[in-house]
Amino acid sequence: MSPAAPLRALILAAGRGERMRPLTDTCPKPLLPVRGQPLIAHHLQALARAGVREVVINTAWLEAQFPATLGDGSRWGLRIHYSMEGQAYGGALETAGGIATALPWLAPRGDEPFWVVSGDIWCPDFGFEASHAERFAASDDDAGLWVVPNPGFNARGDFALQGDRLSRDEPRPWTYANLALCRPRLVDGVAPGTRAALGPLLFASAARGRLGGQVLSGAWENVGTPEQLAALQRLSAPAPG
Repeated sequence: MSPAAPLRALILAAGRGERMRPLTDTCPKPLLPVRGQPLIAHHLQALARAGVREVVINTAWLEAQFPATLGDGSRWGLRIHYSMEGQAYGGALETAGGIATALPWLAPRGDEPFWVVSGDIWCPDFGFEASHAERFAASDDDAGLWVVPNPGFNARGDFALQGDRLSRDEPRPWTYANLALCRPRLVDGVAPGTRAALGPLLFASAARGRLGGQVLSGAWENVGTPEQLAALQRLSAPAPG
């Protein structure tokens, strides 16, 4: 089946950003500026260009800065809902916990697929195209991930990729790029408001043969340190948008 309406999206933005300190002592990592605007704003622009209209941002660390900086999303033609995990639960719920808690906004019917992207990755060439969503909706996968060649911080890798199937077979030359299409059932069993990691759920889906994958083309950076942020700032031309 094809999605009946443009998919909704979750931008994960609740983390503390320890490796980015001292910058993140006073500013959440996704709000640090890259090429003149917050890092997360590049995702918001790309989602809006792709026709997405509803976005959830989960927050915890210094979370009041997100609505103060981004507002209601209307400047991008979006409507932003903030899932404030710090205020409601006392801290970040990790990725699976964040998804499960945001499901009432992401999948109000209970079965709609949705985008998930980390607020601290840099992927200026990715377009969140509707064609990706349509192919995923027509599949029976729990999730479809984009992967990148293993970076230095994850040399052992996460997955093997055969065709469009991800597995945990060795060797594992691919790392999850923190960019995915997901179905609500991926987090079945995770109660809203509880802390839970996503990795074990993805690995279980791979074992069932229900984890799709494809290689991410174009620039990608997991922005983890002040040095990486400074390198992005030195890039010559801003991304379109």
